[in-house]
Amino acid sequence: MSETVLLAESGRSTGSASARRLRTEDRIPGVVYGHGMDPVSVSVGRRDLRIALSGAAGLNTILDLTVDGEVYPTLVKDIQRHPVKRNVQHIDFIQVNLNEEVTVAVPVRLEGEAKAVEAEGGLVDLTMNEIEVVTTPRNIPDEIVVDVSEMDMDSTIRVEDVSLPAGVTAVADPEYPVVTILTMRTPVLDAEEEAAAEAAAEAAEEGAEGATADGDADSGDSSGDSSE
Repeated sequence: MSETVLLAESGRSTGSASARRLRTEDRIPGVVYGHGMDPVSVSVGRRDLRIALSGAAGLNTILDLTVDGEVYPTLVKDIQRHPVKRNVQHIDFIQVNLNEEVTVAVPVRLEGEAKAVEAEGGLVDLTMNEIEVVTTPRNIPDEIVVDVSEMDMDSTIRVEDVSLPAGVTAVADPEYPVVTILTMRTPVLDAEEEAAAEAAAEAAEEGAEGATADGDADSGDSSGDSSE
């Protein structure tokens, strides 16, 4: 599990005006709380935060948040982003006990090539981009790797089928699908359907022509009867 130091400044004024001023200075307003401590308003450098979270663990990185010389082992609890620009507007840090379990979401990465599925024109579909797990902070995996190489058209990989490191337990329903198979339309099937549609159209056209010819013949006979 990744750990890194992140320096923070305390004593910032609260309120939207203060937050805007901090953002113009390329700093992000935030708060740190948890484990019985009173919430502390802080701010961190935007670049410092980006670097701190740039490792493999991403948002699950243990941050040694250093505030006024005191170090708080923390995890990112919540990030608020601008609705259009998507840059970070506010961040919540939660202090953790490194020996106590926490619940975090870990990203899922697929590995391998499902050749049996590809041969049948199928598609491997990842239905869970991340899985919530319970474990101690230092035991949080950077990612959960799922091997799909043995999958076929009838396969489904569920939460209970996913291999997790020792001491890591999934929170989700064990029966919930993580990876499924989508059946794609094949070119051969499309060609057969197209041929059937053309045949049906030709039959309908021939039927219409026959009905027109019969109508013309009936009209001629009717005209002859009238002249007599």
